[in-house]
Amino acid sequence: MLAKRIVPCLDVNKGRVVKGQKFENIVDVADPVELAKRYSELGADEIVYYDITASNEARDIFIDVVEITAKEVRVPLTVGGGIRTIEDFRKVLNAGADKVSVNSAAVADPQIIKKAAEKFGSQCVVLSIDAKQDENGKWMVYTNGGRKATGMDAVAWAKEGEKLGAGEIVLNAINTDGVRTGYSLNITKEIAENVKVPVVASGGAGVAEHFLEILQEGKADAALAASVFHYNEIEMSSLKNYLFENGVEVRRTV
Repeated sequence: MLAKRIVPCLDVNKGRVVKGQKFENIVDVADPVELAKRYSELGADEIVYYDITASNEARDIFIDVVEITAKEVRVPLTVGGGIRTIEDFRKVLNAGADKVSVNSAAVADPQIIKKAAEKFGSQCVVLSIDAKQDENGKWMVYTNGGRKATGMDAVAWAKEGEKLGAGEIVLNAINTDGVRTGYSLNITKEIAENVKVPVVASGGAGVAEHFLEILQEGKADAALAASVFHYNEIEMSSLKNYLFENGVEVRRTV
């Protein structure tokens, strides 16, 4: 059985880690390099960087921060936000990232997934899906940091992304982002049951039980979280011990 992963997510805006709720009410948290290094030392399985305003502001990603971080952390580093071209993939991977996450650009041109997978390998290509549940209960895809509705069904898009060559799907549930009432179990499970690649759940972690629920009931391969780690509300080794004691296979370093 493959070990389930715990992944701290660092949303970066103008060189600083920030956090909000439902993609709004953004507040400053910390320096990204220092925080990433600390999570690496504490036993995180991966680190994810999202430049949360790069796509909306149509600017390049923070390559300098990626380069410094890659030298400081001992775990895989995924970088996303502002990825628009194959050249952007190349820059981020050359800067030291292990995987590149694409979101808005993939919706605009799905072939970028296929081209990146063919050039760099599917293991480097992460399809990040920002999804919001509408009044009819359907989960729909949004782009530009949750600002733009696409009219696309989230499950159908995940399946298409896998077919194009994405090696991993990250589901960012906007409805539960930063609310800390638990991950969106049903949509995560539905996507996990419809694709063969790993699915990473994002949005809603508040207590250790939420991680257990999403990794077991939600069938996620990894759980991504931000606030609970940034504010030291959940300690990494304690979380992993809790998960292990409740039947979840995890990598423990302590």
